[in-house]
Amino acid sequence: MKILVTGCAGFIGAACSEKLLERGDEVIGIDNLNNYYDTSLKQARLQNLQKNKNFVFHKIDITDLDALQKILVQEKPQRILHLAAQVGVRYSIENPLQYIQDNVVGFTNLLTVAQKLETLENFVFASSSSVYGANTKMPYKTSDFVDHPISIYAASKKSDELIAYVYAHMYKMPLTGLRYFTVYGPWGRPDMAPIKFAENVLAGKPIPVFNHGNHSRDFTYIDDIVQGTILALDHPKAYQIYNIGFGSPMQLMDFIGLLEKALGKKAIIDMQPKQPGDVDNTWADISGLKKDFGYQPKVSLREGIERFAKWFVEYSYLIS
Repeated sequence: MKILVTGCAGFIGAACSEKLLERGDEVIGIDNLNNYYDTSLKQARLQNLQKNKNFVFHKIDITDLDALQKILVQEKPQRILHLAAQVGVRYSIENPLQYIQDNVVGFTNLLTVAQKLETLENFVFASSSSVYGANTKMPYKTSDFVDHPISIYAASKKSDELIAYVYAHMYKMPLTGLRYFTVYGPWGRPDMAPIKFAENVLAGKPIPVFNHGNHSRDFTYIDDIVQGTILALDHPKAYQIYNIGFGSPMQLMDFIGLLEKALGKKAIIDMQPKQPGDVDNTWADISGLKKDFGYQPKVSLREGIERFAKWFVEYSYLIS
């Protein structure tokens, strides 16, 4: 298969691209390598992918419709995995226009070009657990009412789901949206808690714990996320939305405890109030992904944190 992966230098994008290459697919990678977080990590992920002769990289921004059209017409992918986005709930409060431009306009650009491709067999795109907003009914089900987002990031992802539905209806495009829950693991995003916490623990600095630690998250290891994403990519649907997570929440303080154990050092805890845009808890009902594709997350939080901590120590040593 020839597969287009947008956001190929991102955390999930790089991991999915690597797995697709391992099984023999051709991967056409697109990324703008923006500086939302340290680009050296993106470059390192990209360099790993470029070791494979079946990987081709194009540095473009999906908001550039002409460049996007040129690449898709040239490459003629059979499947598209759309993971490029401006991420981060808190950053969206400060920079709302960036999210509308990248996540809504960029996504619509890609759909507009993709629907004209005769080669296209499937299109999978990233949504987010953030669309559930402040819902308190647990676990989150894809049938739940999600018209009350509490951040611009969440609103942009809900917008993507609605726009995708229109394209699926109008053009009979096979479109699947995946609502990702909290993803962690090696090569993760440095703006997220695992790397932030690990850096501060090893440096003997306090770690900020918001909402006084009264958060729980459906933490999901990257390998399980890759498994579910590729299952969706391999099985076209007319239009469907799925939750993708572990299917069980973990208290944030328990997560920190496992990280302390894996790093062999106690954390200095700095309790802080809840931040705007944050939700108290997340918990994914993953029954749809299990039923339709046989998705089965396998990596426990303890094992996943141990793998993450081992990678973090090794990577930190290499770049120090």
